[in-house]
Amino acid sequence: MSTPAPTFHAETIKLITRRLLPFLMLLYLIAYVDRANISVAALTMNADLGLSTQMYGLGAGLFYVTYILFEVPSNIILARVGARRWIARIMVTWGFVACGMAFIQSANQLYVMRLLLGAAEAGFTPGIIYYLSRWFPTSNRARAMSFFYIAAALASVIGLPLSGALLGMDGAFGFSGWRWLYFVEGVPAVVLGFVVLRILPDTPRDAPWLSAAQADWLSGTIAAETAAAPSTHSAGWRQAFTDGKVWLLALFWLLQAFGTIGVTLFLPQILKALSGESNFVVTLLSALPFLLACVLMYLNGHHSDARRERRLHLGLPVLASGIALAVSLAAGHPAATYALLLLAVGLNWAVTPVFWAVTTEYLAGGAAAAGAIALINAVANFAGVGLPPTLGFIRDRTGSYNAGLLLIASALILGGFLGLFLARKPAGSPLPR
Repeated sequence: MSTPAPTFHAETIKLITRRLLPFLMLLYLIAYVDRANISVAALTMNADLGLSTQMYGLGAGLFYVTYILFEVPSNIILARVGARRWIARIMVTWGFVACGMAFIQSANQLYVMRLLLGAAEAGFTPGIIYYLSRWFPTSNRARAMSFFYIAAALASVIGLPLSGALLGMDGAFGFSGWRWLYFVEGVPAVVLGFVVLRILPDTPRDAPWLSAAQADWLSGTIAAETAAAPSTHSAGWRQAFTDGKVWLLALFWLLQAFGTIGVTLFLPQILKALSGESNFVVTLLSALPFLLACVLMYLNGHHSDARRERRLHLGLPVLASGIALAVSLAAGHPAATYALLLLAVGLNWAVTPVFWAVTTEYLAGGAAAAGAIALINAVANFAGVGLPPTLGFIRDRTGSYNAGLLLIASALILGGFLGLFLARKPAGSPLPR
């Protein structure tokens, strides 16, 4: 295949970026809001349902049990039936379940609904990651991943204050504010699911807005990079379970998830205790770290692509995040503690696009890559199963989150060192590190 002119390459990437990424970002923003809005609902829901912090942590964590169980099968189905139909199915079902959270009356009902939400949403995130790897060549992939994950951070920047405002609807039509929060934020997923079914192209050759030359070049480039990937997985998706590099990638993503899951689900409650401010002010304070995360994800992903370097961009942000979180526990002043928490959250998220660029560069295409991506994401979500109940238990027993945050900081520091090891140049890699 002949090498296209730089302008042809740039114009093609610019076009698919403009046509795909804003819509995919919107989908992920809605997904993350529905997954994490329990952290704001807890400010009043816990008292209404008689939940202890540990019971809340159990409810928050149960989402990840079914998410893990169904993640790999879901992504394999997506690779076989196409992203358009399967992502639409995921969104419609999770939207209905998210709305149903508004009607729970007890802790047991909370537990059941969180299990159902995890089952409904399983496969969405790794499915989108796999989908992006079928559209963006390796030289543009980290930047594309950064835009996608910026949506998750924006979900907190936008969703946390929105959720705080919805809490203020308490009593409207006899409905508690946290119930309004769940219902209003669940509806967009159902609507967008039908939009996905109508407009999302499965492959470059299905996109009417690409020229034939662009579709051929893009499909050929992805196919060539897939053939040259260090892991061909020619024996099928089951080989992902015996690939040592896949498991090391999964371990890194698990350690990084201690921060994204553990801190995110408890940040409003941590800042409520730290500041003593109103619920709405607490949601604003909770949103700022994710605004920083948006900036750092873009800069880290863009710089990694521009420098064609992965190792330092993968390991150093997570290492620095763990150190900042550990130092925050000894800061001794609320403003300093908050500033360090803000920095820890932003740095931890910054690594996300580079991680998925490293991962998808290692893997080949087809069901094998889809299964491996889902496996890595599923392993990371074990942090969601065990960490929220553990943090809740620590808070109930000690009256403080400090020991739990120290546990998270230790995991991030270990993950940073692992990241520095993982992104060494693999044999056959098309991208120099």
